[in-house]
Amino acid sequence: MTDALTDEALRDESRQADVFSLVYRTYASQVLGYLTARGVEDPEAAMQEVFLSVLPRLGTVHGGAAGLRTFIFSVAHARMVDDHRRQNRTPAKLPFEPELDQREDSSAEDVALERISPQEVLRLLDGLPGDQREVLSLRLVAGLTVEQAAETMGKSAGAVKQLQRRALLKLRELSGVKEYLTP
Repeated sequence: MTDALTDEALRDESRQADVFSLVYRTYASQVLGYLTARGVEDPEAAMQEVFLSVLPRLGTVHGGAAGLRTFIFSVAHARMVDDHRRQNRTPAKLPFEPELDQREDSSAEDVALERISPQEVLRLLDGLPGDQREVLSLRLVAGLTVEQAAETMGKSAGAVKQLQRRALLKLRELSGVKEYLTP
């Protein structure tokens, strides 16, 4: 294969696509192995960069197959050095571990409930129809999920969501809640 990579073949523009295909098939796996062994972060992408740099300069290569091989690996070495420099400049990437994340934001319901006393909460809940009062008691006071509240009440999750939405809209209408919701 490398016998076909003479100086004349490399300079023949009419066969450039065939020559490049031959060069790629001959050296791609070796370049990939070199870049992988040298610790390049994305060796396949770096290999593609090597061949994208080599293609337009095939006609300038001297020394036949040996000169071409030297040229390809000098470009590969330069890409490896570039990658190592980039890795040294880039901060270390650490995976996100949710169990270690201490940040926490309060929900709007929690903030509103902290601002009012338990007696006021009971008075507000008493102003709601029975199903709505039950849903808010299970969801906000007991802390159940929609599915758990639905199972407890013997209703579908969609019905619980709808009851909760209606209950919260009704509470917003009450004048006692409006003063708690303004910052």
